[in-house]
Amino acid sequence: MKSYATMSRRTRFTVSTLAGLAAGFACFAMAPAQAARPGANTIATAVLGELPQTPLYWHLDVYPTRAAAEAAKGARGTVVEAFDRVWLFTIAEANWRPAGGERIARIGPLQLGSGGNFTASYLQAATSPGFQTDVHQYAGPGALYTLSGEVCLETPQGKLVGRAGGEPLLIASGQPMQLTSIGTETRRSIVLVLHDSSQPWKVPASGWTPKGLCASS
Repeated sequence: MKSYATMSRRTRFTVSTLAGLAAGFACFAMAPAQAARPGANTIATAVLGELPQTPLYWHLDVYPTRAAAEAAKGARGTVVEAFDRVWLFTIAEANWRPAGGERIARIGPLQLGSGGNFTASYLQAATSPGFQTDVHQYAGPGALYTLSGEVCLETPQGKLVGRAGGEPLLIASGQPMQLTSIGTETRRSIVLVLHDSSQPWKVPASGWTPKGLCASS
């Protein structure tokens, strides 16, 4: 089963960029090769600019075709293809809903700092049990939605486990972490990092060593 978009880089870049500029921001889709590497890989980047000072959520909706998703896309919306589905990702207020589509999740509120220009980096991860990341942190609030398998997130405060059908994981900006795929099934997740546009989504973390809490999960 393919777990990445099949559209060519040139075509997806053109469609995403023109649509994003029309809505007041630029959106960039990644090439399939970039989305196929092990671990978390960026599948789209949307430059959102300044955000309203109101609680914001990550809305996840799916559509039967890319054209349908593009037609339903509003401000701060991004259309991507991941895990054999067409997704509309939107950063909006709690009661926002798109036209049509199937609502998958609403995640938040996202704990944003005041002011600044923001970028939404969307990632997909497909990892086998036992896969473990380095110690790192997000340059802004993050959210992780698990479609299959299980992932264990260790931080200085303890551990959290994300499972298919369970609660999404919300991750604070600047929180040191290490993620481990656990269980017996391939873990497939979609991730949002809403970060300052002047920084990459992921930055190194120092001064903390995991205790191996996820090894017993």
